[in-house]
Amino acid sequence: MKTDLSHVQLMGILNLTPDSFSDGGNLKNEADITIRASEMIKAGASILDIGGESTGPGSTDVTAEEELDRVIPALKAVMTVAKTTNTLISIDTWKSEVAELCLQMGADMINDITGLRGDQKMAETVAKHNAKVVIMYSKDQTARTTKEALDYDDVMETIKDFFDERIQFTKEAGIPYDNIILDPGMGAFVSSNPKYSFEILERLEELDIYDLPILIGTSRKSMHPQPLEDRLIPSISTALLGAFNGADILRVHDVKEHQLAIKTFQNL
Repeated sequence: MKTDLSHVQLMGILNLTPDSFSDGGNLKNEADITIRASEMIKAGASILDIGGESTGPGSTDVTAEEELDRVIPALKAVMTVAKTTNTLISIDTWKSEVAELCLQMGADMINDITGLRGDQKMAETVAKHNAKVVIMYSKDQTARTTKEALDYDDVMETIKDFFDERIQFTKEAGIPYDNIILDPGMGAFVSSNPKYSFEILERLEELDIYDLPILIGTSRKSMHPQPLEDRLIPSISTALLGAFNGADILRVHDVKEHQLAIKTFQNL
């Protein structure tokens, strides 16, 4: 267990979708987006993750055109404040068309919840721009996450097998190894049975074999049985568990509160 958390980065979530499970419709215009981005950076976010499509259980398909209509104005609004503060911009998308335009405009990384499985052109797009890419494990092949209570003989072995195959795929696609960030998935992406998410957090150090940054996103997820309005403390608690066991990036809604929790342990 690691008690020095000085290496941990916070990725602030900027959801632009009307149907996100916890904050859908909160950011209504570019002014709202700029204010929220500035608040997150001031609070300690070193990465901003901009998303224009919900992918949780019950979400609906969004065309690339609609996703771009949401993401591009936000990216323009955030670009100035991000670049003047050395904040990285991540685009949460599985569509190569969206990734292509955003990377052209200056985004730094792609956060693909399908692990480059959803769009055959995504790996090529990431490689062409020499961008960072988050490869996330998900039990589902597509971006439409299900509520299936999938059972595992050994959840970490399943995840490592997945990463082995995906890393080989990225190598063949020309993505440099150092550009990869691994996300073992959480909540419904793994199983609607929350015990597997907690097991992953407890065994996270097993992913040290890859010598790659590890991202986890427990923020407000269904793995916490509390009502949505009561998930802040559970979210911070599970994020810290992940950080103690080797997570390098925490994807969070509540940046200030997570940063305060991290700083509590930086002087140990």
